[in-house]
Formats: sequence, C-alpha cells, structure tokens
Amino acid sequence: MRGLGRQLVVEMWDCARRVDDPSRLRAALEEAVRRAGATLIDVQVHPFNPHGASGMALLAESHISFHTWPELGYVALDVFTCGERVEPERAVEVFRDLFSPRQVSVVEIRRGIRP
Repeated sequence: MRGLGRQLVVEMWDCARRVDDPSRLRAALEEAVRRAGATLIDVQVHPFNPHGASGMALLAESHISFHTWPELGYVALDVFTCGERVEPERAVEVFRDLFSPRQVSVVEIRRGIRP
C-alpha cells in the first residue's frame, strides 16, 4: 500500500554556506515548492537574533519547513507531501544547493498506512 503521503526528515551537517537572509530563504522555499510540483498556499520565514531562521511553506499537499543553526552548520528540514504527483526529493535538492552540506541524512516516513 502506498499510503496517503511521504515525509522526508532531513538533517544537513557541516553546511559550507551560511544563509541568514530571509529573502533568500523565502526564495528557496518557493523554488523547492515549484521543483517538487506542489501547490503553494503561503510562505513564512522568521529570522532569529543573533542568527538562525525558521521557515515554512504551507502546501495544498502539506508542508515544507526548515530550522537553521548557522553557528553549528546545521539545518533541519521537513518535507511532507500527500498524493502521488509531488516529488519531495526535488525540494530537498534546493536546500542541498543552498547550504552545501558535507553530510546529509534523509529518513523517509510513509504516512497514512493503516497498521
């Protein structure tokens, strides 16, 4: 059974690029939605002081969210999509390109599968 959706829980370590600019982060979320083939409802990005940011794209198919710890070179990314036409891996590529991590961990969770 395919289930209702797929959730990619992504950790990016040793990021070579530190990105704190909210407009660049917003653009990355919008590009991730486009590449994944999802439908954007809204985007929010919140920068923290002195560094780091959180962002979320609310999708018709669920969401893409991130939290950054630039002082640690770490990014936590969550891509949850429903339906069969959206490709969550394509969204992850956008953030790999943006942050250039040396190490990436991706755990896939199939959602909506009855036990």
